Amino acid sequence: MGIPEILKSFSGILSIVNPIGAIPIFIGLTSDWTKKQRNQTANSAAAATTIILLISAFSGDYVLKFFGISLSSFQVGGGILLLLIAISMLHAKLSHARHTPQEAQEAEDMESIGVVPLAMPILAGPGSISTVILYAHYAHKFHEKAILAGIIIVIGLIVWLTLRMAVPIGTRLGATGINIAVRILGLILAAISVEFMAAGLKGLFPGLG
Repeated sequence: MGIPEILKSFSGILSIVNPIGAIPIFIGLTSDWTKKQRNQTANSAAAATTIILLISAFSGDYVLKFFGISLSSFQVGGGILLLLIAISMLHAKLSHARHTPQEAQEAEDMESIGVVPLAMPILAGPGSISTVILYAHYAHKFHEKAILAGIIIVIGLIVWLTLRMAVPIGTRLGATGINIAVRILGLILAAISVEFMAAGLKGLFPGLG
C-alpha cells in the first residue's frame, strides 16, 4: 500500500460510514438525554463500529470462500449496493439499506442505541462491511493488514469525535451544511462504487478488459 492507496481506502471507508450523516439521527434519538448519556452512547457506537469493521476486514475472505462467492461477483454486487447508497446520499437521504423506518421507530423505545441502530446498520451497515471486505482482499501482507486496521481505528475515532460533538456540529452547520457534506461524500462514494463494479465486470468477463 502506497500513500495513494492508503488515502483512497481511507476516503472510501469514511464516505460509506458517513459519520456526518448520522448526526441528525443521533440528535433525534437522544434529544431528551443528558450530555453524559449522549457521550456514553457515542462511546458505544464508535467502539461497536470499529469492532464490526475490524472483524469484517479479517474474516471477509473466509466468508466469501465459505459461500463460494468469487471476488468479482462480490465487487459487482457490492458496487451496486454502494451506488444505491451514494445516490441516496446525493439526495441527502439515508438509504433504506442502512436504516429502515421500522428500525427508526423501534430505536425510539431503546435505552441503549449505541450498537443498534447507530453502529449497525447506520454506521457499519452492509455497504461499510462490503467496502472493508473488498479493500481487505487486496491487503495480502501483514503490514498491509495492519495499515487497513489502522485506517479503521482512525475512522472509529472520527466517529467518536463526531458523535461527541454532534450537538454543536449540528447547530453550527445546520441542515444545509450537513446535507452539503453528505452530498460531497456521496459523490466520492459513487465514483468508488463504479470502480468496484468495473473491476468486477472485468474479472467476470475478461474480454471487457
